[in-house]
Amino acid sequence: MTDRWKQLDAVAGMRIVTDEDVDEVVALCEGDQRAAIRALLIGQEFLECEIRLLQSQVSRGFASRSAARTAPRGSG
Repeated sequence: MTDRWKQLDAVAGMRIVTDEDVDEVVALCEGDQRAAIRALLIGQEFLECEIRLLQSQVSRGFASRSAARTAPRGSG
């Protein structure tokens, strides 16, 4: 593992993926490595979609709060 990965693990609280973890995913897919990769890619896409959704909600909330702070008094 490179120093860069160690830094990311420490900062993000990422868990180190072991060979046993990989074996477990392949076993869950009945030994089909392509199915295991497909399942992981689907899971990753789901998480990326969730991140985009949360980012858009945070951005809208931040914009609304900022607009409320800059509105002239008595206008709202």
